[in-house]
Amino acid sequence: MARIMIVDDSPTDVENLRNLLTKAGHAVTDASSGEAAIPRVRTEKPDVIIMDVVMPGVNGFQATRTLSKDPATAHIPVIVVSSKNQETDRVWALRQGAKEYLVKPVKEADLLAKINAVLGK
Repeated sequence: MARIMIVDDSPTDVENLRNLLTKAGHAVTDASSGEAAIPRVRTEKPDVIIMDVVMPGVNGFQATRTLSKDPATAHIPVIVVSSKNQETDRVWALRQGAKEYLVKPVKEADLLAKINAVLGK
């Protein structure tokens, strides 16, 4: 079981991901923006972060970059899950420090496989 934080401004997407992850036995918390997520990641230290890109204020690319450059949070893998489906988006997310990139709607098996991969399982 991993502690996973979902960072997404869509309540529907958060609920869908929460259901999928809790069914798989993970403990889930969420934040509705990049701004809200950054300080919570520093205190809660989740095992994995599921990060949306398109959010008001600090977007997912910016939040991922901030977390990946902070020595206190750089070890926490970020999986970007976004509706942005261009190869340039995937490449940019990885350059910001994301470990994996999935396009919405995400397939359960794909997400769980990526989580296991970033956790080394």
